[in-house]
Amino acid sequence: MASYKVNRRAVAHAKRLIDAGQYVVESDWGEVQPKADDENAFLESHSWDEYGEWHLGLTDGANHETKARYAFVIGDFRRIHRSGIIACHYRAAEYRHKTVELAAHRLLQNLDKKIT
Repeated sequence: MASYKVNRRAVAHAKRLIDAGQYVVESDWGEVQPKADDENAFLESHSWDEYGEWHLGLTDGANHETKARYAFVIGDFRRIHRSGIIACHYRAAEYRHKTVELAAHRLLQNLDKKIT
């Protein structure tokens, strides 16, 4: 099983977006999460660093500037999705990626403070 570390740049990016109100509270993550074509389109006009800012996890040992490097996407390349954070939290917890799980949990708490 792959192992991951928390992408601190993604956490900071997510916090900035949450503070700026750039989030979606209710969405069907299965419908809105970026697909391969969405990722490719984003990468045509953005850097790998910008792409990485949407992923809470960095895959240990994966080459930089590859999609395999980034895991646990939390937004649609425009806004953070609460459902995306929940999906990441769940998946990280399910597979015992504790640091990513806790990062997602903290982001979810941060977002929920904004919307309550």
